[in-house]
Amino acid sequence: MHVLYADDEPSLQTLMKAQLEKLGHSVVVCPDGETAVAALEREPFDCLIVDLDMPGIKGAEVIGRARKIRPQIEAVVITGKPDLQSALTAIENHVFAFLSKPCSFKQIKQLLSEVYQRLSHSRRLAALEHRVRQAEGDSELVGTGAAMGLVHTVIGKVGPTDSTVLIRGETGCGKELVARAVHQASLRAAEPMVSINCGALPENLIESELFGHVKGAFTGADNARLGLFEVADGGTIFLDEIGELPTTMQAKLLRVLETGDIRRLGSNQSKRVDVRVICATHRDLEKMVEEEHFREDLMFRINTFEVHVPPLRERADDIMPLAAHLLRRHRNDGGDGPLFTPAAEAELLAHKWPGNVRELANVVEHAAILCDVLPIDEEHLPRHFSRRQLRGEIRESEPMSMKQIEMLAIERALERNSGDKKAAAEELGVSVKTLYNKLNAADEKAA
Repeated sequence: MHVLYADDEPSLQTLMKAQLEKLGHSVVVCPDGETAVAALEREPFDCLIVDLDMPGIKGAEVIGRARKIRPQIEAVVITGKPDLQSALTAIENHVFAFLSKPCSFKQIKQLLSEVYQRLSHSRRLAALEHRVRQAEGDSELVGTGAAMGLVHTVIGKVGPTDSTVLIRGETGCGKELVARAVHQASLRAAEPMVSINCGALPENLIESELFGHVKGAFTGADNARLGLFEVADGGTIFLDEIGELPTTMQAKLLRVLETGDIRRLGSNQSKRVDVRVICATHRDLEKMVEEEHFREDLMFRINTFEVHVPPLRERADDIMPLAAHLLRRHRNDGGDGPLFTPAAEAELLAHKWPGNVRELANVVEHAAILCDVLPIDEEHLPRHFSRRQLRGEIRESEPMSMKQIEMLAIERALERNSGDKKAAAEELGVSVKTLYNKLNAADEKAA
């Protein structure tokens, strides 16, 4: 670490510099508070070791100045006057440790090892948070047209409350981004938001995923596991595609929403959790209630407040701002010039976007890879997307990859079935889970 040692005793200055450097630390020694503050303003230190009673600027003020200059610095107090007031001063300044002179070098060595471990942990945590933000992608909800303006207004009203929210909209229109916006507008924004796709998990694993299990609850449960409701305690849980939840789980979820109590699979004990619930679906829940595929009481419980996300075809004003936003995820060489040629813009605006924002993200990524120098032209857009080739016609002279053909087939099946994934999966001859996995993989690639 880079250590600043401030003490007015010359013998200790020489000794501490020599001993700390033997441990591998770089050390700057200061004889008084003024010199210490100047050093703090000049160099980034990891640890400050300071005597409280120095001429001029006292040790407590040095610590206060250090916190303002470098908030993550760890402070250690070593004092020859260990009275109650000194201890209180150390506590008020949130110092890492308080030592009385004379102290052994063994104590200092152990103390600095603990400081190093804390700093390392903080850096790893910051790196992990950065990677999570990168993996999640930009959570900004883009759209300034009239349709999205209403969505922003609703988010602003419901966000600060703890009401359960139901987000409705077609597949790929950005329901999870709306959920994140609601969470970020809430008083729980500093707490975790945990997401789960109810249609992507096998029925026998959903209860364990939501509520956890104890060791031995079922074959393969070698260890106890927290459920996502416990992980989200104090924050928000987002239940995507709530319409795919099996009926057996609907009753258990209703109980949790009404009581706030969860029970791990295999346990007889309940635990209270404080979680805000946001749900999303593309399904017609009212029709599902009539067909007895969805509980009416659960629908009323999750639909305290409803947000409708319009499909991209109803948001023509947002297509180009969204395209520009998505392009900047992949390219930062556009400068102040146009990002799309008029021909490419005309292609984008003329498209019906059955796959909504998800489809737009895939188209923009494809174009960003093919285009060497911005702006994007129509020749950079996917072949099957262009108006130069009729939808559904695949020419040998204009080949497509298997993944492109697969996603095109999925998009068309969803379009024909009005976004109904179960019906689209049956038409394509695959399971609903397989369809979800392919759509999720496309989402992850787009993000």
